[in-house]
Amino acid sequence: MTTVIDGNAVASDLRDRLTGRIDDLATEGVTPTLATVLMSDDPASETYVSMKQSDCEEVGIATRDVEIDPDAPAERLFDTLDDLNSDPEVDGVLVQMPTPDQVADSEVIRRLDPMKDVDGFHPENVGLLVRGDPRYKPCTPHGVQHLLDHAGVETEGADVVIVGRSNIVGKPLANMLLQKTAGGNATVTVCHSRTDDLAAHTGRADIVVAAAGVPELVDGSMLAEDSVVIDVGVNRVETEDGSTLVGDVAFDSASELASAITPVPGGVGPMTRAMLLYNTVKAAHLRRDLAFDGL
Repeated sequence: MTTVIDGNAVASDLRDRLTGRIDDLATEGVTPTLATVLMSDDPASETYVSMKQSDCEEVGIATRDVEIDPDAPAERLFDTLDDLNSDPEVDGVLVQMPTPDQVADSEVIRRLDPMKDVDGFHPENVGLLVRGDPRYKPCTPHGVQHLLDHAGVETEGADVVIVGRSNIVGKPLANMLLQKTAGGNATVTVCHSRTDDLAAHTGRADIVVAAAGVPELVDGSMLAEDSVVIDVGVNRVETEDGSTLVGDVAFDSASELASAITPVPGGVGPMTRAMLLYNTVKAAHLRRDLAFDGL
């Protein structure tokens, strides 16, 4: 029988434990604070930022809501980041991507103080991750790793295939699963748009992580029996009845083969948001030289 891994439940448990850590910080006179920066009028981006702020409020993290006119010059955003970097009360800074055309996302990432880069995308933080000494793990890969652990999926010695090579999910997750640590020690293959015969790779994997951004790219015919399937994709597709959200995995056919699978929505998505909270709480500890031993 296939187990559907409930990301909402796992994320809720993590938020409960983070609340305890935040209460402990309060005894030190510390309130973790996350600044969210939005330079877009895209409704989806506005919704994502609002959800992240609501998550913070739920666990006791303070927020700074910064909105910048999408038509403003790039320097307006960079000046804002400089101010937030120097603000001693701000522990983490999140810039909602994508930014407008006049702003280079790569420059935005480099402009952040690495200690406040709770997305884990700054080159310094990427280097620490690859070296095996991460300061902040990127939120979605960390959420995937946490889901696997919660579901009792052993990664040590496992054959893992990641479909997708983005800097946000595929590349950092591959590095995390390779590390000589708990939740790692896997043999990892990264597939992408130039991979020949994708099914030949996914069909031999113990664990398949689909993160290519292609609706229902992976179906049951491409999976080994009793494999574990983690679906990172979130794609809006049109149907006869309107539109709906689907993942990068054809859920129904994959469920016939997989021993465990994440749904879309309700799988990896809630974990990404929970791990942002985790990184913000960790940042509040690190910036004050307070011990933080995870959860």
